[in-house]
Amino acid sequence: MNFRRLSVSRHWMLLWGAIVAGLTPPAALQAQPASPQVVDSLRREVEALREQVDSLRQALARQVPPAAAADQLTALRAAAAAAAAAVDTAAGAQRQGGAPQEFVGRERSLQALNPEISVNTDILAFANSEDLDHDNFVPREFEISFQAPLDPYSRAKIFVSHHTEGGTPTPFVQPEPIGAGEEEHAEGEAATEVEEGYLQWVNLPAGLGLSVGKLRQRFGTWNRWHRHALPGQSLPLPYTVFLGDEGLAQTGASLYWLVPVHGLGTYEIWFDVMRSGNERLFADSRKPNFLGHVNAFWELSPATYFEIGLSGTAGRREEDTLAYDVQLLSAEAAFNWRPPERALYQELMLRGAFLLNRRTAVAPAVDGGTSVGAFASIEYKLSQRWIAGLRYDYVENPDVAAEDASLIAPTLTWWQSEWVRIRAEYDILRGPRSTTRTFLLQFTFAMGPHKHETY
Repeated sequence: MNFRRLSVSRHWMLLWGAIVAGLTPPAALQAQPASPQVVDSLRREVEALREQVDSLRQALARQVPPAAAADQLTALRAAAAAAAAAVDTAAGAQRQGGAPQEFVGRERSLQALNPEISVNTDILAFANSEDLDHDNFVPREFEISFQAPLDPYSRAKIFVSHHTEGGTPTPFVQPEPIGAGEEEHAEGEAATEVEEGYLQWVNLPAGLGLSVGKLRQRFGTWNRWHRHALPGQSLPLPYTVFLGDEGLAQTGASLYWLVPVHGLGTYEIWFDVMRSGNERLFADSRKPNFLGHVNAFWELSPATYFEIGLSGTAGRREEDTLAYDVQLLSAEAAFNWRPPERALYQELMLRGAFLLNRRTAVAPAVDGGTSVGAFASIEYKLSQRWIAGLRYDYVENPDVAAEDASLIAPTLTWWQSEWVRIRAEYDILRGPRSTTRTFLLQFTFAMGPHKHETY
């Protein structure tokens, strides 16, 4: 037997035993938490020891007596088991409160469960020809919005507005007293209310969508927009006269349908059932009213599109002892030109609408009456930040026959950024008794994801 080779092999086994003993952490260190890198390193050492054990087993089988080989193999196995126990102890300490575990998955944190919160502010500075030094500054609106997806099927939106009336063109003296519906606020009076708050189901079968709560209804296009998102400082005169300064916003249910037609344009239908809550249109009535809107959109070229919308709402108007069946109808059209290669710097938008307000008396002896309104507007983007606009409005007084009014309103808007906008506007309002001229500056700014958006 070659005792020299056997001695060398034994020396190698003793050396590996020392290495294994050195890899075994002391008892004081086993209680300390180990990092994931240390745990992986210990696992690799254990695998290496196992390979060495297999190699030595084969060498000893050829050169070492069975009893001595068994003793040496037992010692190596004990050392390997001790190293494996150290790995398990370190991993267990890490799981039971040692070093914090690093999350690399896609789990949602608690912060992600919070709704998106935004604030929009609308401030007016103006001078009126009838009273140049009175109420020249109006903090018209501070709006806080909360929006969040609730689950894969629904989302919720709530808009709380603190607003002060002022600055909106008022061509006619409103009849008194004000009814018991949603309150009309006097000039300069402040109020806080929920402007919108609704639950919306999206991606329902067959292209359907459903909203329940208080919402700005799809009567035309402009009524859906909040005031800080309008291309002028107020809604057109037909809307403010027939529906009030805030437009048509009531509580109920709205059903939406994207008509499954392909290649021939895009067609959308809305149908609403609401509790009457618009003071200007329905007075004191609390009976249900109904609204329908059909919208058709065609892309004429990559740079142009054309849109037509038809709207109608009907309900009961009750004031004192009088009652009327009311219908408000609207037909509108829009043309947009925006070359794709210069979309940030050049755009032309034309809009127009015709409205018909008809009251039919329930009592035969009472005369209802019909009044009409119309508006047309043009906007042209001069550059990335500057937009020039012009709007003309006409409306008849639904409460007093033979009274009408018109408005010419040129505007110049500068977008400092997508969060800050400054607009100059000059309103020439011709009423039944006089003509009023108003120059105003409108400052709007937004904080958060909900900016001056249109729908």
